[in-house]
Formats: sequence, C-alpha cells, structure tokens
Amino acid sequence: MEETKKNQETSSRRSFLKTTAIAASAFMIVPRHVLGGPGFIAPSDRLIIAGIGAGGKGQSDIANFYKSGKADIGFLCDVHDSRAAASVKAFPKAKYYRDYRELFDKEHKNFDAVSVSTPDHSHAIIALGAMQLGKHVYVQKPLAHDIYEARALTAAAQKYKVVTQMGNQGASNDGPRQMKEWYDAGLIGDVHTVYAWTDRPVWPQGIPWSANKAEVPADLDWDLWLGTAPYKDYVNKLVPFNWRGWWDYGTGALGDMGCHLLEAPFSVLNLKYATEVQASVGSVYVDEFKRGYFPDSCPPSSHVTLKFPKTNKTKGDIVVHWMDGGIQPERPEELEANEVFGDGGNGTLFIGTKGKMMASTYSADPRLLPLSKNKDIKVPAKFARVPGGAEGHYAQWVEGCIAGYGKKELSSPFDIAGPLTEALLMANLAIRGTDVQVKNDKGRATFPGRDIKLLWDNNNMKVTNFDAVNQFVKRDYRKGW
Repeated sequence: MEETKKNQETSSRRSFLKTTAIAASAFMIVPRHVLGGPGFIAPSDRLIIAGIGAGGKGQSDIANFYKSGKADIGFLCDVHDSRAAASVKAFPKAKYYRDYRELFDKEHKNFDAVSVSTPDHSHAIIALGAMQLGKHVYVQKPLAHDIYEARALTAAAQKYKVVTQMGNQGASNDGPRQMKEWYDAGLIGDVHTVYAWTDRPVWPQGIPWSANKAEVPADLDWDLWLGTAPYKDYVNKLVPFNWRGWWDYGTGALGDMGCHLLEAPFSVLNLKYATEVQASVGSVYVDEFKRGYFPDSCPPSSHVTLKFPKTNKTKGDIVVHWMDGGIQPERPEELEANEVFGDGGNGTLFIGTKGKMMASTYSADPRLLPLSKNKDIKVPAKFARVPGGAEGHYAQWVEGCIAGYGKKELSSPFDIAGPLTEALLMANLAIRGTDVQVKNDKGRATFPGRDIKLLWDNNNMKVTNFDAVNQFVKRDYRKGW
C-alpha cells in the first residue's frame, strides 16, 4: 500500500510539472478563457478562486474573498481534513483536494486565481506553480520562507503578468496613507530611525525538538504537510499552529508580525533593500552557566537592527530596529506616564528631526507625539483610501484580478511585498547567524555571528563577511519537491 501511494504521488508530481511547463511555454497563445491569464475577465464577471489552505487563516481569507460579492470559491485544498471542515461546509459546491499539485493538474482550466494560506515553507512553491499557470495569486504573509524565494516570486509576478497581493491587510488601512501625508507635509522632519516591536511569539520558541514522536492523525497527510521541508517524524503540538517557531517551517515572530508592523515604514519612507543587519537574541540556560543550543528553534526574543540606504524620502540612511518577545524600545519623552505606547503589545515609532509619530498593529490609529498635537492637524488627504480599510484588502485583490494585470492599483503587490519580505528574512538571517557554529583552530565551537554585523550584497543575494550564514538564503528542498 505504501509503495503504491508513493508511485501515485510520483506520477502526480510528474504530471503536474509537465502540465506547468506546457502552460508556461504556451502562455502567449492559449486563449484567455482557457487559462485565465493577464487581463482575463470571467464570463460572469466573478473571479473563480482555488483556496490552498482552507483552515485557520485560510478559512477567513476564503470567506473574505467571497464576502467581496465578486468571487466564487471553486476549489478547496488542504492536507488536514478536519481543519478544512468549516470551509467545506461553507462552500459545499467547491471541489475538495488534498494535494495542490493534483488540483493544478486536473483543474487548471477551471479557476482564475489562487489563494495560498499554508505554513510559510510552502508559500513559494505553490504560488510559483500557480503563476506559471497564468493564475493571479494572493499569498499570506510573509511572502516566502527564504530570501531567494521572495526574490523569485517578485520576478515571477512581472514575468507572468498576473495580479498579486500579499496578505498584510494593514497595507490597505488608512494608517500608512495618513502617515505619508503627515510626513510629506514635513510635520516630523526627516526620519532617520524607526522602531517596531511585538509581544509575539505566543507559541513555544527557544526549545529542543521533541524526541517523542506521535501517531499521525488519520485525517492529516503528514508527507504533504512537510512538502519542501526535511522529513521528520510527526510530533504533537506542531500542527496546526506551533510550526511558526521552527526554522524548517516558520519564520518566527518576524514572519508573523513583521509585515504588519513594518509596512508603514516601507510605505512612508520608500524603503527597499537593507545593506547591513545585526542581531542579539534572548538566551535559554539549561543549567548553571550552560546556555541551551537549539538551532532548529527560533529564539524566545530578539533585537535586530537593519540599515537602509537613503531614499527619495530621506536625507540619509535609515536605521530600523525590530524587537520581539515583549522587548520594547524606550518610551518617548513625549508620551505621558499613563498613555499607551503603540497598542500595548505591538507598535511602530518614527523618529524625525522635528518630531515623532507612532501607530498600532496594521498601521492603525496613527498619532503624532505628543498626543495633544493630534487635535490641530490640518493636512489635506492626497492618497486615495481603500474602501473598507484592512478588510477591503481582499476585495481590492478580487477587483484587481477581474480588471486584469496593471489595470488597478493594489496595496501589496509582489513588487512591494517582495522587498518588504526580504527585509524580514534578512533580519532572520542575522538571528539564525547567532547559532551558527564555527570550529576554531583548537577544534572548539565558536559563534562569530553573535558578535558581528552582516554586510549584504543585494545583487548577488549573499552576506559578504560571514559566508557560513549564506546557507539560509536559499534552502535545499526535500527530494521530489
């Protein structure tokens, strides 16, 4: 039975890859109604979506696309049947698959767009497969697991001319637009420093991998869930959420909250690619003077500093500080003792030569400091708001897909989301670098990444002064993926 299953999976993979290659090579001559390519408008003016990842965040994503009133959920795909059950019940006409490759292989003529809401390590391979078939894509944040993947998806969106959106809803909030208007009006002068912080992780990190393997739930395809990641035996309390704290699958607190909190700095200051990064991380001691070494797990807390080159919105370089695990920057002097910093657990702070401004999660509730300044602000609006704000992020993508490539402005297309994601992953590069062991001339393990800053060659996507950390820029996929 096991051998038959493997043969079937191999056949499915080959068929999917063959179909993908044919679709990509014939892209310019196949009629739009067949592939739903650039500029495609469904006959009913409704977008037909295939939802890959139908439980958890995928469930709410799919529901919000449908809520737009302009989309139908044609297909659902999930490796964990019980997690997908609510979506299956909500959309009984949607055909259900477990393996996205089989779905793409058999049904690629029958849908226009794909939503990807899976663990981080599966984002890129599914999204790229969909784009190669000429499908518009919505991908949950972060866009990818590795820097290489993020760069590849950014390029693919332009190559295949499909409508793209990353699932950082705050990009559609009024907040980033409000702060851009304040900044462009000169209210806080020239920004040189930004802080972003979160109380995440709210899942275990800084722990050893469980040695107690468990029985795989009957309704979970563990091999498909692992996908590109190295094979490991199933353990309890990894699925459906705690995978976020393991490097093989997740991207830690940065992957979970970074896009939401750094969207505004990128938008307001036109940030692109960082040039250098350094990190310090929280330690876990397992005995007296014995620091735990858990390289598979993200650390319990971190402080990362990224430097970005001058942009057309600044007079010099910009330093961005990221803090997680409950660490926060020093409270601004302008805040009174009982006034909340950010939204309590999360926030973003801009420091300019003439003043400061801050916002909450999703760039919501922007405020100038001191808060008393907000009573008299009279800066005219010059950036169009997205109807519905953060909730309108979904309808914006649906409408963009119906209109066709390049016809409608989106808040987080991959040419914006790609560089933002790369910044987060570069911060993770520095975090992971603190656990890279290098043997000294006496054969003892050292950790040079804990004491240096990493210099980044953006064009070649590599760190130039600590080669050992470049292994994390592009990971090796499991054989067969």
